[in-house]
Amino acid sequence: MGHLNRDLTGGNIGKQLISLTWPMLFGMLGMVIFNLVDTYFLGKMGVKPLAAIGFVFPVIMFLNGISQGIGIGTSSLISRNVIAAGKEQVRTMATSALILGVLVVIVFAAAGLLTIRPLFTFLGAGEDILEYIYDYMSVWYLGLPFVVLPMVGNNIVRATGDTFTPGMIMLTSAVINTILDPLLIFGYGPFPQMGVKGAALATVIGRSVSMVIILIILIKREKIITLHPGSLKKIAGVWKKVFYIAGPATLGLLITPLSLAVITRIVSSYGKEAVAAFGVASRVEMFALMVISALGSVMIIFMGQNISRNQFSRILKALSYASRFSVSWGGLVFVLLLLLAVPIASVFTNDQQVISIARQYFLIIGASYGFQGLVMLSTAAYNGINKPYPSVFFITIRTMGLFVPLALLGSALIGLNGVMWAGFTANILVGIASYTFLRRMVGKIRDS
Repeated sequence: MGHLNRDLTGGNIGKQLISLTWPMLFGMLGMVIFNLVDTYFLGKMGVKPLAAIGFVFPVIMFLNGISQGIGIGTSSLISRNVIAAGKEQVRTMATSALILGVLVVIVFAAAGLLTIRPLFTFLGAGEDILEYIYDYMSVWYLGLPFVVLPMVGNNIVRATGDTFTPGMIMLTSAVINTILDPLLIFGYGPFPQMGVKGAALATVIGRSVSMVIILIILIKREKIITLHPGSLKKIAGVWKKVFYIAGPATLGLLITPLSLAVITRIVSSYGKEAVAAFGVASRVEMFALMVISALGSVMIIFMGQNISRNQFSRILKALSYASRFSVSWGGLVFVLLLLLAVPIASVFTNDQQVISIARQYFLIIGASYGFQGLVMLSTAAYNGINKPYPSVFFITIRTMGLFVPLALLGSALIGLNGVMWAGFTANILVGIASYTFLRRMVGKIRDS
């Protein structure tokens, strides 16, 4: 296990956060590319395929949230034990987490394939959009193993202190997806013209490559996977520890796409152009917050190691660095959106109504991205210190407690812009509250 035992409980905090975060950007960039590339090429097919992607986005986020939750639980557990625990114990933890991922795949892939039409009909998709949705999701669900297992595997490697390898694997997968997307969607050369199905198949192929690579690294290089993880009781014990973090983390991750599904339902009353615009804006938003998301993943590792050694001064200093960066980055992104909102939206579609709505989204919700980043960093830090429940609490307040109710009210009072102002308000209020409470909690743990 060559990359194990990278000690983050000593040394320059700023340099450590930077050295761990920048490789993570490759992985985050890969995730964003997956979404942006599909959106870009399907946008060339017209508004209906673009609207279909807008509908499937919350569901894909839902399923990604489950696998990410298991990954977060695994990363938190291993990072809190990787320095002090024995290698066999770490191997048991990692292997048990992968087994858990396999079981999750079986359940949700089967359930998803059986509920495509009723689910998206409930979300407001009309028959003309539903066919595109079915084409995409029928392929995507079959490829779910290639989505879940790499997420869990990448989190295992990150927890050992190696953030570069997972980042490069995810970027490689995204590049493959980018190359295959136009070939399979439009049928260039020897490739068949598959339309929306081609976009889904390109994603599945890209993710399958990442799964093969990460398994080779876990087995051959790190030697962190074992064929003998121990008794069922021992595996179940690991699952219990993983679920202590993964349960609330998954719930928090699932609440976001559930709220987005409700928001999509509200937005759908304004037409397919509005749904398409929100789909475009959501993917650009992922790109805009990519750096903060990468830093959040790093905070889980950093907090986990330092809480295990009671290094509270380092934890508080890291939180200060992270919060200042989030607000600064959010401000920079907003300035760029002020200048480039229309050109950015125009990359994905030439429909002027879609562009106009997306621009308004950027100018309203974009002003709150720095505070949305505070929510992301705070919830990651809670998981890192083995306190997952405040994380899910603040995510719930931001989405179902504020965003959805205010969106319903705003839509009734001032129309589609009211939905956007609801997102702005929720980000500001919860960003401040979650970070303030986190610092107080760390102080209480230190003084107890």
